[in-house]
Amino acid sequence: MSRRALSETAELDLLQCESFSYFMHETNPRNGLVIDKTAPDWPASIAAVGLALAAYPVAIERGFITRAAALKRVLAALRFFWNSPQGPEPDASGYRGFYYHFLDMQSGRRAWQCELSTIDTTFFLAGALTAGCYFDGPGADEAECRRLADALYLRVDWAWAQDGGGAVSMGWKPESGFLPNRWNGYDEALLLYVLGLGSPSHPLAQDSYGDWAAAYRWQQSYGIEYVYAGSLFTHQLSHIWIDFRGIQDSAMRAKGLDYFENSRRATLVQQRYAIDNPRGFAGYSALCWGITASDGPGPAVLEVNGSRREFYDYVARGVPLGPDDGTIAPWVVVSSLPFAPEIVLPTIDFFIHQVGLKAGNPYGFKSTFNPSFPCNCDNPYGWVSPWHFGIDQGPIILMIENYRSEMLWRLMRNCPYIVNGLKCAGFTGGWLPSA
Repeated sequence: MSRRALSETAELDLLQCESFSYFMHETNPRNGLVIDKTAPDWPASIAAVGLALAAYPVAIERGFITRAAALKRVLAALRFFWNSPQGPEPDASGYRGFYYHFLDMQSGRRAWQCELSTIDTTFFLAGALTAGCYFDGPGADEAECRRLADALYLRVDWAWAQDGGGAVSMGWKPESGFLPNRWNGYDEALLLYVLGLGSPSHPLAQDSYGDWAAAYRWQQSYGIEYVYAGSLFTHQLSHIWIDFRGIQDSAMRAKGLDYFENSRRATLVQQRYAIDNPRGFAGYSALCWGITASDGPGPAVLEVNGSRREFYDYVARGVPLGPDDGTIAPWVVVSSLPFAPEIVLPTIDFFIHQVGLKAGNPYGFKSTFNPSFPCNCDNPYGWVSPWHFGIDQGPIILMIENYRSEMLWRLMRNCPYIVNGLKCAGFTGGWLPSA
C-alpha cells in the first residue's frame, strides 16, 4: 500500500509509532536518559525524559511496546533520578528536587555548566506523574513506579525557586545563583505553576500565580483576540497533561474564554500569518505553516533574490511579531491537532506527501525545514534540519493521542496534585470537582 493510500487513522498510527521509535533507540536503557538531539556526543534533556515517560503509556495502548518492557524503562528512569546526587556541587544531577537542563547520557551528571531548570524539571515531573497514574496495578514494580513518581514530585522545593519574589525564577546555577529572569506572562510555565501550587510538601506561595498572570499580553491578530505568546509550542506543552476545556481562571473568566480556545486561536493566527506572509518567505501558505522555538539553518546573513535575509540557528521564532526567517517546524503543527484539526490534518498530509519530510527519516518528521535558505540540495523545499529532537517527538505522540482518545487528559484528571494546583490557581468549572 502506498503512503498516500493510508487512511487518516493509519497515518496517525504510523506518525505516532515513528516518533516513539526515537525514545526506543535514543534512550540509555541503564538510566532512562533520553538524548536531547541526534548529534554526536550530545547530552540528555530532562524534558525529553519527561515526554518519554508520558509516551510509554500511549505506546502500550497503541501496541508499540509491551507493558512489561515499558515499565522496565520507566523504572530505570525513576530510580536513576531518585538516586542521582542532589546538592549544591557543580557536578551534581540536581538540587532541591530540581534537575539540570542537560545531563551526561552515561553518568547523569550536569552537562555544559547548564542551569538547574525549573521548567524542564516541570516537564520531567509531569511525565513521572503520568507513569505513576497509569501503572496502577497490584504488582511490586507498578507500586514502586507510583511511589517513586510521588517521591520525586514531593521532594521539589518550589518555594525556594521563587527566590524571595512572587514569580518563579527560570533557573539557578551553583556558580552564580538564581537567573535574573522569571516566569512572567503567558507561556509554557502554566503547567509549572499548577504543579508548584498543588504540592502538599513545598508549595509555591498562593500569590505567585497572580504575579505570573499579571504580565499577560492580550493582542488582536487578523481579527482574532488571544493572550499572546509568539512561539506556538508555548500554547501546547501545558495542554499535553491538562484538559483546559471548560475550566477557567480569573483571567479567562474575564474574557469568556478558556485556555483551550486560546490555543485554538493562536493556531489559527499561525495559519493566517503564513497566508498573509508579510515578510515574503518562500513556501508559506494555508498548507505550510508552523513557527516556533526551533532549529534553523543559520546563523547567516545572505542576499536572497535581491533581499537581505538573516537566518538564525536555534531561536524562539514567533508569530506575528517574529523573529521569523522562513523556518517551518512540522512537529508543532501536529501538536496543535486537538485545537484545530480542520487545518492541521491537511497540513500534515501536505508535509508528508508534498514536502516529503518523512522519507528516509527513522523518526518521522525532521525538526524543521526552510525553503527560503539557499542550499545545494535536491529537495525543492530547501534546507532540512539534519536533527531530530526529543522535545519535538514527544508532543507529536501525546497530542495526537489527546486528539484521538483524550488519554492523557483523562489520566491526569485523576492526579490529585494537578487538581489541587488548578484549584489553588483559581480554576473552576468544567470537569473540575466543585468541592
